Order: sequence, then structure tokens, then C-alpha cells
Amino acid sequence: MLSKAKQFVSHVLPAIIRPIHILWNQIIGFVFLVLALVFGYRSFSGKEPGTIQVTGGAFAVLLAWFGISSFVRARKISKS
Repeated sequence: MLSKAKQFVSHVLPAIIRPIHILWNQIIGFVFLVLALVFGYRSFSGKEPGTIQVTGGAFAVLLAWFGISSFVRARKISKS
């Protein structure tokens, strides 16, 4: 009985975890891209001094990179 339960878990668990992992990466990628848009808009709206604009722009680029890489990682997981 225990071996059948182990076999069931070994077959079902990967089939559940993989889509959750893909969805997690897509959600995190979306959040990072939205934050990048917010920081990019705020840094280039012209309301802050120059140093804050550069810092906010760099932070927006970093967040955009994290968002894009998260979507790429989700696609790589779905193809494997």
C-alpha cells in the first residue's frame, strides 16, 4: 500500500508543481514589469532632481530586466 502511495505522489506531484512554478514566474515577472513602469514614469516625469532621475531610471531598468528574465525562465520551464 505504501509503495502505491509513493508511486502516486511521484507521478502527481511533478504534474502539479510544474504549472505552479510557471505561473509563479509569470506573476512575479508581471509585478516587476509594473514596478519598472511606475519607477520609470516617476523618474522621467521631471518632478525630481537629476540624481534621483538617474537612480530611479537605473532601478526601473533593473526591475524590467528581472521581469523579462522571469518570463524567459517561465517559458524555459514550460518547454522542458
